[in-house]
Amino acid sequence: MQDAAIRDAIDAAIEARREDLIELTRALIRVPSVNPPGADYEACARIVADRLAAAGFDAQLIRAEGALADSERHPRINVLARREGAGPGPCVHFNSHYDVVPPGQGWSVDPFGAELRDGRIYGRGACDMKGGLAASIIAAEALAELGGWPGAIEVSGVADEESGGFGGAAWLARRGLFAAGRQDHVIIPEPFSPDGVCIGHRGVWWGRIETFGRVAHGSMPFLGECAVRRMGWVLHALETEYIPRIAARVAAAPVVPEAARRASLNIAALHGGQPETAEGFLAPNVPDHASLVFDRRLIPEEDPAEVKAELRALLDEVGARHGFEARLTDLFEVRPTMADPEGPVARAVRGAVRDVLGREARVVVSPGTYDQKHFDQIGGVRDCIAYGPGRLDLAHQPDEYVEVEDLAASARVMALAAWRLLTAGAAKDAAPA
Repeated sequence: MQDAAIRDAIDAAIEARREDLIELTRALIRVPSVNPPGADYEACARIVADRLAAAGFDAQLIRAEGALADSERHPRINVLARREGAGPGPCVHFNSHYDVVPPGQGWSVDPFGAELRDGRIYGRGACDMKGGLAASIIAAEALAELGGWPGAIEVSGVADEESGGFGGAAWLARRGLFAAGRQDHVIIPEPFSPDGVCIGHRGVWWGRIETFGRVAHGSMPFLGECAVRRMGWVLHALETEYIPRIAARVAAAPVVPEAARRASLNIAALHGGQPETAEGFLAPNVPDHASLVFDRRLIPEEDPAEVKAELRALLDEVGARHGFEARLTDLFEVRPTMADPEGPVARAVRGAVRDVLGREARVVVSPGTYDQKHFDQIGGVRDCIAYGPGRLDLAHQPDEYVEVEDLAASARVMALAAWRLLTAGAAKDAAPA
C-alpha cells in the first residue's frame, strides 16, 4: 500500500474509534491506581489486556513477584500484549505506565470522575499517562485492523513508574521481556504534546546527608552538640555555594522547560530532633541527629561520579570549618539517557508529526526521568523515545486534563510512525536498484 493511501486508511481507522478513544481514556482514569501504595493495578491491567485481546493480541498479565513493594495486598501487575504481522520483521513497542500519583488537594472536579467537558477529559492520570496509554492502544488496534505489515506490534502497561519502575519496566527488563533483540523501536506516550518528540531525560541522584551531635538537657545546651545547628551550616553552604555553582552549568540538549537546562538540587525532606507528638510536646533535649534528603538532577554533560565527589568535598569543607563530620548516603541514581535524534524511531515520529499535523516536531529532552532508562540501561534497547498527548506542566497537578483532539492526533502519529518502522525494510526491498 502506498504511503498516502496508508495515511488515509490510518486517519479513517482512528476517526472511527474516536468515541472508543474517549471512553477508554475515561475508563482508565476511573480506576484509582494510586502509587503509593500501588492500588488497583490489576483492574487497569485487565482493561488493557481485554481490549487488546479482542483485537487479536496475545495479552498476558505478569506479576513482578519479589519486586520492591510487591505484596499480596498490592501486587505489581503488568500487562504485555503482542501481535505478529504477516512475516518476519522488526518489533515496534508502545510502553505506558498506569500508576498515578496521589491526587492531592485543590481539585474542582472528582480526580477519578473522568469528567468530559469542553473537549477535555479531567482526572488524575489524564495526561500522565492514561491518555497516552489509550491513544497507543487505539493506534495498535487500527494497525491490527489494516494488517499487511511484517514484524510485530507490542503494547505494555506497567506498574510503579512514578516510584522508579522497580515493579514495572525495570523488573521486566531484568527478565529479558524488554530487551534488545525482542523490541527494535519503542515509543513511550509520556505527555510532551502531539508535536513534541522527547529523545531522553536528565539524570537523577537522590541522597541523604546526616549530621550528628551529643544529647544534653535543653536548659543547658552548652553541654551538648546540636545536630540541627550543624545541619544549618550544611544548608547555608548548599544555598550560598553549591546551588549557585551548579546552576551555572547549562545543558546543550534541548531540555524543557528552559530553566531545567541547568543542573539543580532540590531539598526534598528535612528532619531534626525528636518526632513531635500530636500535641506538639517534646522532651527538653538537644537534638543529636538531623537528616536531609536531596534530589540532584544531572544534565547530560555531568558525570555521576564527579557529581558525588563534588558534594562530598563540600561537606568535608563545611565539617572542617565547624568541627563535625557529615554522613552522605546514596539512595537512588539514574544516569542521563539519550536516544539518537536521527535514529529510526525519532525520525519516523518526526515525519509522522509533519504529515499528520502539518508542522515540524519539537525535539526535546525531559527534565525528569521515565521508563526509557530501563529499556536503555537494563534492556539495551537504544532506539527508544517518548511521544504522547497531554501537556507536561499539567502532570501531577490539580485538575489535570488531556485534550480529546490531542489524543486523536497522537494516536494517528503513533500509528503512522509504527507502520513506517514496520515496513521500512520492505519498502527498501521494493525500491528499484
